[in-house]
Amino acid sequence: MCDFSNPTSSTALGENKANVIGSTVVAARTCTVSFRGPSGIRHSVDVTAESVYEAAALGVSALKRSGWAESMAPGTELEIQVREPPTCHRLSVRQIHRWCDGVAVSPDETLKKRRLKQLLG
Repeated sequence: MCDFSNPTSSTALGENKANVIGSTVVAARTCTVSFRGPSGIRHSVDVTAESVYEAAALGVSALKRSGWAESMAPGTELEIQVREPPTCHRLSVRQIHRWCDGVAVSPDETLKKRRLKQLLG
């Protein structure tokens, strides 16, 4: 679980503008995406992604497909733990949808956003 008491080791809720994928190559990283369901059970899955938003969308999709996770509302808070470098981010399902619907800065990003939006359903 992320320690949000130390602001230098995490990013609190909010959209991270530095997370925009430009035309440069971004290294894929292994991340654990998790959320706490209405019954209090924490669900998590490991994914490989190039951005926090991609990790969150892939995680939501994988958790939904697994059949083990409880339902996720737009306000459900996700926790994304990046393995290397060890960092932690939090964002809501609603923020992922907003990012997917936002303006893309390149044709590659347009395709990525379209693919992730389809995964989210």
